[in-house]
Amino acid sequence: MNNGSRRLAMTQWDVFSSRPLEGNSLAVFFDGRGLSDAEMQAIAREMNLSETTFIFPRNKAVEDKRGVRVRIFTVQEELPFAGHPALGTAFALRGEQQLDGIALELNVGKVPVRFEQRDADPLFGEMTQIDPVFGMQHDRVAVARATGLRVEDFDASLPIETVSTGVPFTITPIKSLEVIRNLRIDIHGISEYAQRTNAKFFYFVARETVDPAARLHARMLFYNTEDPATGSAAGCAAAWMVAHGVVRPDERALIEQGLEMQRPSRIFVRASENGNRVVNVRVGGNAVEVMRGEVFL
Repeated sequence: MNNGSRRLAMTQWDVFSSRPLEGNSLAVFFDGRGLSDAEMQAIAREMNLSETTFIFPRNKAVEDKRGVRVRIFTVQEELPFAGHPALGTAFALRGEQQLDGIALELNVGKVPVRFEQRDADPLFGEMTQIDPVFGMQHDRVAVARATGLRVEDFDASLPIETVSTGVPFTITPIKSLEVIRNLRIDIHGISEYAQRTNAKFFYFVARETVDPAARLHARMLFYNTEDPATGSAAGCAAAWMVAHGVVRPDERALIEQGLEMQRPSRIFVRASENGNRVVNVRVGGNAVEVMRGEVFL
């Protein structure tokens, strides 16, 4: 029996799926008060998931005004924003309550999440991300050199472009499903290139998909591994799709991800236009609780 003086309640969720053991796993700790940054980082390493979140309860008046305070950690660092942790934490906070929505206060600011329940369908949540900032468009030859891909592997009809809704992702269109499913990336080369160009991560997408209902097939390789679902990148991709005519403004589109990892994920995205600006980026999906427990410190 562990005699640790602190017992930290947590749950684990599979996000962007309505089925257990699919989607992207997330550990949610319900009370991070009293934990140091180093302890939260160590706990995230212990969980060994792509992200772990920590909730910091405050009085209701503050939470009503500013949202529920949440911090997000990968196994290596704290992130100002990430999509599947935001959505999964909102599901965890909702619990059995019949709330229409929950607002989170993340390091990027306030992120609202709205819930939809239609008949017997699984509960659906949709977050509104901060408005996108479009960065540089990248030279295909330079990206090919950095990634180890061939120039002809890219979809020449669409730009390779960095977009941020809190974390910058370089949306990288690949010409076919066959090429994206067989990606072999020079992780060291792409990391060096990303540091030089202020593009934190690359999000590879193809318009050819496995599910005919999907508009993009996506992969995200980072930290020498792969992410089954990347909600922050999907929001950037939604803005990119609207900006370049891949989808219509406010059209809800499905992005499929995680198939190569046997963790299929379904991410639903949409974005609006206001004049020549893309705004109101929304990313949604399902989440299912798969584990409850305590961590002893």
